[in-house]
Amino acid sequence: MKGIQVSALLGLMLVFASGHAYAQENASNPLAAVSNTDLRLQYIDLGDSDLTDIWVDGAYMVAPKLKVKYELHYWSEDAAGSTVSDFQSFHLKPIYFPTQGTWGSWQYKLAVGFEWIMGLADDEIGIRLRGKQYSDQLAPLVGLTLVKGGTVLVPLMQHFVSYSGPDIRTTAFRLIAIQSLPNRFWLKLDAMAPIEWENDNAVQPRRILPGKSVAVPGFRTLGCCEHSSF
Repeated sequence: MKGIQVSALLGLMLVFASGHAYAQENASNPLAAVSNTDLRLQYIDLGDSDLTDIWVDGAYMVAPKLKVKYELHYWSEDAAGSTVSDFQSFHLKPIYFPTQGTWGSWQYKLAVGFEWIMGLADDEIGIRLRGKQYSDQLAPLVGLTLVKGGTVLVPLMQHFVSYSGPDIRTTAFRLIAIQSLPNRFWLKLDAMAPIEWENDNAVQPRRILPGKSVAVPGFRTLGCCEHSSF
C-alpha cells in the first residue's frame, strides 16, 4: 500500500476499560454485541522515530441488534529529538446484527454497518504510517462472528472511500482469531489484506497480541504485547 514502507514494527499496547463486556463477549472482537469504554495506549518503535497512539475505543448497545462504536485517536511522534502531537482521527461506526444462529458446532452472528472517519491530524504527524488516512471517509462493512467454546473467528470485509481530502478507494479483508486460555489469558491474531485500487497494491499486516484480562472493581484492565509486520 502506498505510503507504508515499514518492514517490521514492534509495539506495546495497554488497555484500561470499563463496562461489562467480558461477562458476555470478548470486546477484542470489534463485532461483539457489547457495551464498553476502553482507554488504549500503543507505543510503536519506527526505528528512526517513536509513535504513541492514545485513543478512546468505546461502544454502546442502542438496542439488542444495534451497536454504535466510536474511537478518538491522539498521536504523538518523537523524531530527531523533537515531538509533534495532535488528534489524529475520529471514528463513528453503527453496526447492525440482523441474524444469528447455529452452524454445526459453531454459533454465528452476522454484522453489517458502516464507518465514518473524520481526519483531524496535521500532515506532520505519523508520516511513516499514515499513508492517506487523513481523508474524511465512509466505509461500509460486513462481517461474521463464529464462536466455538473458547475460540472466536471473525472474517470481515470493509471498503473505504474518501469524500474529502486525498482520494482513497481501498478494500480491506480482515480475519481476527481470539483464543481464550486458562486464568483469563487470551491470544489474538489480527490479519488484514488491504487492496488499494488506485495503485493495485496489497499488503498483509499481521498482529499477534497475547494478553490477560485482570478484574478490577468497576474496570477491566487488559495488558498485551503486540507484534506487527508488514
